[in-house]
Amino acid sequence: MTLVQTQPRQASATPVHRTAADAMDTGGPQVCDDMTVEVALSVMASARTGHLLVCDNDGLCTGLLTQAQLTAARDSSAYTDRIQLRDILGDPGPFTRPVTPMAEAEHTMRHSQADALPVVDEHGSAPGVLAVAR
Repeated sequence: MTLVQTQPRQASATPVHRTAADAMDTGGPQVCDDMTVEVALSVMASARTGHLLVCDNDGLCTGLLTQAQLTAARDSSAYTDRIQLRDILGDPGPFTRPVTPMAEAEHTMRHSQADALPVVDEHGSAPGVLAVAR
């Protein structure tokens, strides 16, 4: 599995000791869980990304939603334009910490069959996402 690295790193970083913080994408959109599905799909299209980090009103990461999940919610027979992201989040799924070794983060992604993994700090905020390169 190859992870995306979008932020340049210092040349002194040793690949053997890489952590999730070394490889996470910090530029992706974070949205509030009271956002509607249609608005979230629009944000995702504008950002040209396949996932959104979802946070609560306190800025704490509550999960990650993919385009496939949002599309499935929109296409369901129970869909209304008032459905918010918190209504479809369900289980928050796996997270990793910035200090987690890359080998462990990759194992978590393989085990959970996740294409993206939120990186959450000790305060519950998400400084970035690890994503599989496509």
